Parts: sequence; structure tokens; C-alpha cells
Amino acid sequence: MTGFGPRFRAAVTARGRLCAGIDPHVDLLQSWGLGADPAGLDRFADICIEAFGSVAAVVKPQVAFFEPFGAAGLATLERVIAGCRDAGALVLADAKRGDIGSTMAAYARAWLDDSSPLVSDAVTVSPYLGFGSLEPALDAARPAGRGVFVLARTSNPEGASVQLADADGRSVGQRIVDAAAAVNTDGAGTVGVVVGATRAHGLDLTALAGPILAPGLGAQGARAEDLGPVFAEADLDWLLPASSRGVLRAGPDIGALRASFEAARDEVESALS
Repeated sequence: MTGFGPRFRAAVTARGRLCAGIDPHVDLLQSWGLGADPAGLDRFADICIEAFGSVAAVVKPQVAFFEPFGAAGLATLERVIAGCRDAGALVLADAKRGDIGSTMAAYARAWLDDSSPLVSDAVTVSPYLGFGSLEPALDAARPAGRGVFVLARTSNPEGASVQLADADGRSVGQRIVDAAAAVNTDGAGTVGVVVGATRAHGLDLTALAGPILAPGLGAQGARAEDLGPVFAEADLDWLLPASSRGVLRAGPDIGALRASFEAARDEVESALS
């Protein structure tokens, strides 16, 4: 099977470099006139599938916003994943899973194995139990042509105390990037990193050879014109800016929501061209 890297590059070449975040937080459901209940969540899901599935290269459902609804929420998440994939988008499950041994292997089966109803094209993971703890996820992703996005330098200010800590002359975040780059020497682009777009990150991304998820566009304050300077040393063909609230506030009208995404995507492409 084709590696995740070539699949990602083909998708963004065809549909542009913007990831559509699908974040059904309670305030958003209410602003759309929907109930903060399974029925409201289902309607939200239908709108997002219709608005983004056929135009976005990558959609990123935030798993945490589905979990409070229990089994009904996970059933809706399954529909979002399947519906967007059926419409041609890659689905990046924003689950931020991380553990060791058999537990990490179970997380990998949940998000990266065809036997699971939650199977996605990629998943976000946390490396802060050691990069080696991610091996079960890498082993599951690689042969399936799927991806693993590793948290490296996140957009929240609290992350700096850990991610910028010195580790034998390099920051912890840089060590994560370097470990990802070492996996990607096979050319498959299996491992991406998460690097916030809201500030200078201080990372050397030149050797990564994998996708860079850059959350923070829109509501968190990052602008399309900031992307070039913030990621000046990176290969911008791998860059995937993400916007959630900035686009979703145009809902619930499907046409307006799709237009909002397309306008943000075109602004990104113009800024990075």
C-alpha cells in the first residue's frame, strides 16, 4: 500500500493545504441552534460531513468533544469518520493517545486497524512516555499506509515548560522531531508532527520528511500570512494548517460553512505560494 506521506501529498495537491477541524463543543452546538445532546450532535455531524467531506484534503474530528455523549457520541464519531473518508477526505482523528505496551497497541488497533469502526487515515499521539512507546502505533500505521502525528511543540503556553526543556543540548520538542525524522528515512512519511502556528516554535524541521499539522489558524490568533515566517525553515509542501472555530462559526448553513472553509483554504494557499 502507498505510504501515508504520498497519500497526504496527493490530497493537499488536489484539495489544498487546510485541515478542517470538527469540534462539536457545547457552545458551538448551541450557537448553531442545536441541542447539546445526541440528536444535536448527529445533526452537527451531518452538516460537517456534507460541508467538508468533498472539499477538504484532511478533516480532524476532535475525539474529546464526542466522548461526553458516551456510546451515542462514539457512534456519531464513527459516522463522521466514515462519511468524510467516503467523500474523499483523509481523516485525522485528534485523539492524542499515548501509553505503553499492550495499551498503546490497543489504541493503535482502535484508530489505525481496518477491523475497527473508528479506523482513520491518521491519529494524533503523545510521545511523553518516551518516543519508543509509540512503536505499536508506528507498526500499525506503516503497512496500512496510515499516519501518526506526534505532539512536538503545541500551541498552548503551558507546553513550553516540557517541550522547550533542555535534553542534552537539544529541546525535548527537537528530540521528538529528530526521532520522527529518523523513522521517515524510508520515504513513507508515516510520522508527522504537531507544531502550533501561533508562535515561533524554535524547531529545526528540515529533515522531517513528513507532514506538519499546524493548529491555531483563526480563533487562536494565527493568520495565513504568519505561516511562511513561522515555518520558514520547513518544506511548506508538508505543512497542514488547521482551523476549527474560525471556520465552524459560519455554520450551520452548509453552503456558508463550505464557503468559509474554501475562503480560508484559498487564503492559506495564496500566503504560501
